[in-house]
Amino acid sequence: MKITLAEPLSIPNTLVETYRKKLTAQGHDFSCYDTVADSETELMERSKGSDIVIIANHPYPDAVVRAVPSLKMIAVAFTGIDHVGVQACLEQGVTVCNAAGYSNQTVAELVIGMAVAALRNLRKADQQLRAGGTSAGIGGKEICGRTVGIVGVGRIGLVTAGLFQAFGAKVIAYDPAAPETGGQSGIVYQSLEEVLSQSDLISLHLPLNENTRGFISGDRLALMKRDAVLINCARGPIVDNRALAEALNGDRLGYACIDVFDGEPPLAEDYPLLHAKNTLLTPHQAFLSEESMVRRAEITFGNVEKYLAGKPENVCV
Repeated sequence: MKITLAEPLSIPNTLVETYRKKLTAQGHDFSCYDTVADSETELMERSKGSDIVIIANHPYPDAVVRAVPSLKMIAVAFTGIDHVGVQACLEQGVTVCNAAGYSNQTVAELVIGMAVAALRNLRKADQQLRAGGTSAGIGGKEICGRTVGIVGVGRIGLVTAGLFQAFGAKVIAYDPAAPETGGQSGIVYQSLEEVLSQSDLISLHLPLNENTRGFISGDRLALMKRDAVLINCARGPIVDNRALAEALNGDRLGYACIDVFDGEPPLAEDYPLLHAKNTLLTPHQAFLSEESMVRRAEITFGNVEKYLAGKPENVCV
């Protein structure tokens, strides 16, 4: 089969070479690219004649899928598949497998780092010191003893909850797929309204789909405590980010730590959150660590091998 790695996976070339040798030794044709395609046309050309295409988090839309009639499988080196042309895959019988689990620890650790940064005023402290100041007025709060709300209790949500518990926080949670199902790993499940209104920190861990787009609306932001910290390392469009910026600027919410937006960075200069106060913004890096990149490559190429063996795993479509 012809197997194409259509974009880089942020792993050493030596590791790519290891996978290439393994596949070519089995009689497969393997090609790879070390840049991201700059257009759908280029992506189509890269994919031409491929049976299996490996991608990461850049779009592989319906038009590209339809332009590759030989395509049988897309191995997505990412957890979400909302950037993949699922409709065309369904029409053409293309199997889509994701790299579920590769970034659980990495994302959860960034959430904890953001929580510490927000509660301990690290951005302000850094700026104040550089301006010749001291710790006067910095203050801050501990995670220990605070109530943390987890919205979306999948694999990453559970790891995040465990880390917050290790800090001594009380964890309450809501999951749309299983609301108020009872305790799990010391988590108290409550209604969404209760989680939003009772939590000192709220961490979002929802997938993006037709039911979660705009899930954290202006009305739901209004349920949160005025000094609450909202953390989103999941998907940008699950939050009404314009309403979030307005809540922050109007002192109706304490702080927001955001790693995901309505589109991929770089952001437009007029993007509302860029001009909102009390924010910590990162350029969609929650999934990105040396360890997680190696893990996702292992899972992704493992998915290819299992598919070739007729036993596909991590099938999403």
